[in-house]
Amino acid sequence: MELRRKLCIVVAVFVTVVGLASGNFVFTVQHKFAGKEKKLEHFKSHDTRRHSRMLASVDLPLGGDSRVDSVGLYFTRIKLGTPPKEYHVQVDTGSDILWVNCAPCPKCPTKTNLNFRLSLFDVNASSTATKVGCEDDFCSFISQSDSCQPAVGCSYHIVYADESTSDGNFIRDKLTLEQVTGDLKTGPLGQDVVFGCGSDQSGQLGNSDSAVDGVMGFGQSNTSILSQLAASGDAKRVFSHCLDNVKGGGIFAVGVVDSPKVKTTPMVPNQMHYNVMLMGMDVGGAALDLPPSIVRNGGTIVDSGTTLAYFPKVLYDSLIETILARQPVKLHVVEETFQCFSFSKNVDEAFPPVNFEFEDSVKLTVYPHDYLFTLEDDLYCFGWQAGGLTTDERSEVILLGDLVLSNKLVVYDLENEVIGWADHNCSSSIKVKDGSGGVYSVGADNLSSAPPLLMTTKLLTVLLTLVAVAFTSLA
Repeated sequence: MELRRKLCIVVAVFVTVVGLASGNFVFTVQHKFAGKEKKLEHFKSHDTRRHSRMLASVDLPLGGDSRVDSVGLYFTRIKLGTPPKEYHVQVDTGSDILWVNCAPCPKCPTKTNLNFRLSLFDVNASSTATKVGCEDDFCSFISQSDSCQPAVGCSYHIVYADESTSDGNFIRDKLTLEQVTGDLKTGPLGQDVVFGCGSDQSGQLGNSDSAVDGVMGFGQSNTSILSQLAASGDAKRVFSHCLDNVKGGGIFAVGVVDSPKVKTTPMVPNQMHYNVMLMGMDVGGAALDLPPSIVRNGGTIVDSGTTLAYFPKVLYDSLIETILARQPVKLHVVEETFQCFSFSKNVDEAFPPVNFEFEDSVKLTVYPHDYLFTLEDDLYCFGWQAGGLTTDERSEVILLGDLVLSNKLVVYDLENEVIGWADHNCSSSIKVKDGSGGVYSVGADNLSSAPPLLMTTKLLTVLLTLVAVAFTSLA
C-alpha cells in the first residue's frame, strides 16, 4: 500500500511453490492521480498517514507523480482463482502478504472512485482454491502450533499503526501473471500461492473513497508473493522502478536490468527499511553539515511511496538557508507546513541543484524542478520538509521520497545488497534479462488515463524476489 505498516501478525514463512518457467513475469500497474489537480492537503495527508504506519513496519511501495491522497499511489490488476477473476490491489513493496477482500465481508468497502468495480473473492467459486490448514507448512511456520484452530484454519490478524485492521484466513490458489515472451510481449502463467482472504476490515481499510480490493505485498520478507514465487530458485532478487512525476505512471520491474546501467551503493544491513549510508550533502557545491547520527547509524531511508523528502530540523534549516543564499526569495508559509514563494523566472536557471553523496562515492542529484512544485502560475513551494522522524532508539532519520526518486531508474539489488540509480526518461522503456539471458524491452504506461477495463498493458518484469530481513520498528 502507500503506507509502511506495523504488522502485528507474526509472519516469516517457508513456502513450497511450483517452479517458474523462466522467472520472468509482467502485470499492469495503474496510477491513481495522474492529471488531477494538485492540492497541498493531498501531499501532506498522504505522507502523514503513511508515516503513522510506515515507520512502524515494512514497506517500499511504488510512487508516481506526487499527486496523492491518504490511500496510495499505485494499484494493479491481478487474477486469482480458476477461472481467473480480476482484482485491483495496491502494490506495496514492503508489506509481507497478498490479501484480498473475501465473501462474506460486511465491513469491506463497497464503492470506490477509481473507475473500477470492487470485487470479493469467493472461495467456493474457484475450483482450485483450498484453505490452508493448521497442519500446513505455511501455517505451522508463521504461528504457534497451538494457536491455530482446526475448525477455522490458518488465520491472520493484521493491526496497522493507525489502528486499521485486516482479519481473515489464508487460502492457496492460482495467481495468474503475465510472463515475458519477447519485446513488449507477454503470455499468462498461473502459479500456486498463499494469500489472505480478508473477511473483516476496519479503519481506512474499510472506509475510503479510493478503496481497492486488497494489498499485494512486495516486501523484503519471505511471506511476500515475490518471495513465494522466487522460492523455486529461478528468480533474481532484484527489482527497480522508474517514476514519472510529469505524465504519471512509469515502470516497476522485478528482475535484472540490462540498461540503463546504474551506479550502486551498499544497503545498510539488518534494517527494517531500504536504508543507505549518506556520507555528504551539498547545495550547488556548498557542503552541509550532517547530523552525526545520520552518518553513524545509516539513518537515510529510500521510500518511493512517500511524496516529499524529510530531514532533521537542523539539517532542514541549513538546507533552506543555503538554497536561499544562492537565490533570495521571500517565503511565506502555506497550510502551516510548506515554505512557498512567488517567482516568474526559470527555476532551474535560478536555483541550485542539491547533491547527495552515498557510500562508494555514488551521487544522487535533485534538480530545482524536482524539489520545487507549483500550485499555480508563479507560486512555488519547497518539497523539502522538517520531518522530526526518529527510530525507537531516538536516532534521527532522513526520508527520501518521490521528490528525490522521480525521473530516475532506481534499482534494488537484494542479492548483492546494493541500491543504485540513474537519470532516465520514465515514460520510455528499460531493458531487462529473462531467466535464459535474453534481453527484452519493458515499456512504461500511464494507465490511469485509459478507459476502465480497456487499460493498456504495462510491462513490469517480475524476476521474483526471495529475501528475509529482520525488521525493527521505527517510531
